[in-house]
Amino acid sequence: MIKKINNSHNIPSSPTQVELEFLELLLQPEDAAYPWNPADDQAETYFDELEKQFAMQDVLEEELHTKAQSFYGNLDNLWSQVANCNDYKCTTNVSILDSLCETLHTFAAGVPTIWLKAIAQKATEVVAVQQSINEQLVQCVQTVLPTWETDDLAVFARPYAYAMRSSEQQNLASVVNKIKNRDWATLSEMEQAKVSVAIAYYALRQLDKLETEA
Repeated sequence: MIKKINNSHNIPSSPTQVELEFLELLLQPEDAAYPWNPADDQAETYFDELEKQFAMQDVLEEELHTKAQSFYGNLDNLWSQVANCNDYKCTTNVSILDSLCETLHTFAAGVPTIWLKAIAQKATEVVAVQQSINEQLVQCVQTVLPTWETDDLAVFARPYAYAMRSSEQQNLASVVNKIKNRDWATLSEMEQAKVSVAIAYYALRQLDKLETEA
C-alpha cells in the first residue's frame, strides 16, 4: 500500500494553460515567433508593425464611433419627420372635415348638424377607398339611415353616380329647397333618403374638387 502511495508522487502533473501557450509560442515558425532579443534587427520591425496595428485599431474604433453617432442622429431625424408627417396628415384630415361640414351646413341649412357631420365623416373615409361612386354614396347615406337596404338606396344614388361619371350637373338646389321650410323630423324616411343622397353627392364632389386643387 505504501509503495503505491510513493509511486503516485512520481506521476507527472498535467501541464497548465500558461505552459501550453508558452510551448505553442516556442514551436511557432521562426519568422512568426516573438523577438526575445530586443537588440535583434528584426525586433524593431516587429514592434513597429505591432504599433501600426494598434494605431490602425484606434483609428477604426474612432471612425466607428463617429459613424455610429451620425447614423443614430440621422435615424432620430427621420423618426421626427415621420412623426411630424403623421401629425400633419391628421391635422389636415381634421381641417378638411371641418371645412366640409361648414360647406354642407351652408348648402343644406335645414338638415340637422349631426346628420351632416355623419355624412361628411363617411365621405372623407370612402373617398380614399377604391369603390364605385354608387357604393360610396350608399355607404354615406347608410351612416344616417342604417335600416335602409343597399339596393333601395342604390336606386336613389344611381342618377348621381351617373352624373359624376359623365360630369353632368345635378340640380341639387331644387332637392334641398323642397325641405327648406320644413322640420326635418316631419319628413318621411324616403324624403330624408333622397336629400341625404343629394348631400352625400355634394360632399363627394367637394372632396374631389379639393383633391384636384391640391
